[in-house]
Amino acid sequence: MKEDLTFNDLPEAVSNLTKAVSEIKNLIQEHQVKPPQKDQDLPIDINEAARVLKLRVPTLYSKVSRNEIPYMKQGRRLYFSRHDLIEWIKEGKSMSVDEIQQQAENYLSTLKTQ
Repeated sequence: MKEDLTFNDLPEAVSNLTKAVSEIKNLIQEHQVKPPQKDQDLPIDINEAARVLKLRVPTLYSKVSRNEIPYMKQGRRLYFSRHDLIEWIKEGKSMSVDEIQQQAENYLSTLKTQ
């Protein structure tokens, strides 16, 4: 069923179309199947850990032997948590000048209040 629209009818027609599109979008989002996400807690082997860290396997073995990196051991096998490896990388982040300055100001303000 097609209606003949006049110029004066356009604002209302556009408003109705916008509402209809919004409702359709909401319905699609509600029924959309989300792709399964990789579980960050699943243990990975040393080869996968080397790919995540962009290190060679011997380098990774060296870090494990010096307990420099988070790992798990079951029997003779090494396992790693992708989440723990990413957190380990973040721990090595250097602070920016602004972050250092803010930390210094916070420290000095605590000294003044004591």
